[in-house]
Amino acid sequence: MSITTELFDLTGKVALVTGGATGIGKAIAKVFIEHGCKVVVGSRTLANVEQAAQELNTILEHSDEIPMAAGVSLDVADDDSVQKAVDFAIDTFGSLDILVNSAGIMCKKPTADLSADEMNNLYNIHVTGSLRASQAAAHIFREQHAGCIINIASVASYCSLTEVTAYASAKSATMGLTRSLANEWAKYGIRTNGIAPGFVPTDINRKMIEGTDRGRRIIENTPMARFGTSDEIAGAAVYLASRAGQFVNGHTIVVDGGYLACGIGDTFAPWAQPSEA
Repeated sequence: MSITTELFDLTGKVALVTGGATGIGKAIAKVFIEHGCKVVVGSRTLANVEQAAQELNTILEHSDEIPMAAGVSLDVADDDSVQKAVDFAIDTFGSLDILVNSAGIMCKKPTADLSADEMNNLYNIHVTGSLRASQAAAHIFREQHAGCIINIASVASYCSLTEVTAYASAKSATMGLTRSLANEWAKYGIRTNGIAPGFVPTDINRKMIEGTDRGRRIIENTPMARFGTSDEIAGAAVYLASRAGQFVNGHTIVVDGGYLACGIGDTFAPWAQPSEA
């Protein structure tokens, strides 16, 4: 094994990925397994996580003999469910080293029509849910004086996006939570960082951005002139979880194809005609 490979090796590690049955969470689980990590994927629907775990267990040779993935029913809005998922990871694989808070939902509507219940629901999933899972995992991490927490934020943590106020506000709060945990828990050997994906089509946003005027405007403000993929986000998670990122704490890595760096660009969406300058 080369020095470069060793830097990113996760062999012997165990991760719990909330929202791990689909999208970015599942992509992170996949690349973790490819780097030697055993993974518990959690989501509210047990059938979905069991199917995801079955698929993930086909990634490596001989995975039927030595399972690398397992699924658990997990609702991050429920304290007992979160604790049971952490216990399940310990019972299944014997330890817990990494937590990825990837569970999320979307609410798109004009802000004037947004209800307090809708706002609170998104905060409960994205922010309080991440806190619940982090607190439960931190009990294990403190005992072993080692642990890594990765929170999934968003480009919406940095800039305004129309009609997704609850989501953007919750993702901004996720960055604040990341910094707070990093500052307070480093003394226990726990590193906490975030990843802010750019626009990646997943189940919660695909209808909003693929083939739409909103999607056209996104691509026209992305220097790489395309949406990202879940796999491209997962690479940042490996870096943060591995020895390569062992001195990184309290930061959120943006993976957005240059979206936040763009002022006036010269890209255009593949389904739109370039406009006159």
